Amino acid sequence: MTESEFWDLIESFDWDELGDDEAVVEPAVEKLAAGTVDNINAFTEHLHRFLYTLDTREHARYAYLGEADPDNGDDYISADDFLYTRCVVVANGREYYAGVFNDPSQMPREMEFEHLLYVAPDAYERKTGDDYDYASGWDFESFSNKEGWAPNENTRPGIMTGEKVPPGNRRPV
Repeated sequence: MTESEFWDLIESFDWDELGDDEAVVEPAVEKLAAGTVDNINAFTEHLHRFLYTLDTREHARYAYLGEADPDNGDDYISADDFLYTRCVVVANGREYYAGVFNDPSQMPREMEFEHLLYVAPDAYERKTGDDYDYASGWDFESFSNKEGWAPNENTRPGIMTGEKVPPGNRRPV
C-alpha cells in the first residue's frame, strides 16, 4: 500500500455518520478487509508513522493551550487523550494532517477519534477471524518520539516526569 492509497482509505470515511465512530470508519474497514493482510499491515505502518510524527512537545502545547504546559513537569497530560487527539488530525485527511504537521498551532483541542486505531485490527479480524497482533516499526504512543519531545530551555522536571510515573505516562525531560 502506498502512502497515497493510505490517504484514499482515510478519505473513504463516512462523515455523514458523525457520532457513530464505528460507522464512520466502516468503508475503510470494508476495503481493507477485502484486500491482503500485507495491505492491512501497510495501513498500520502508515498510520503509526503519521501519529508518531505528531507526537511532539509543540503539538501538545497547542492541543492543551491554556490547560497544561508540556514544558512544566508538574502539569498532567493524558497519554491516551493526546494520542486520540492526534488521531483526529490523521482522520481528517492528508491536507489537514500536512497543515497541522507544519503548523502545530492548528492542532485541534478537546477532540478525539480513538476509533481510527481500530481500522486495521477490525479489518484483519473480519478477513481472518483472528485477533490482530502485528507489531509496527513505529511507536505511536504518546511521548515516544524522543526527538519531538526533546527538552528545551523552558522544560523543567516535575511529578509527571519522575520515576513514580509509569513509563507510558511519563513525559521526557
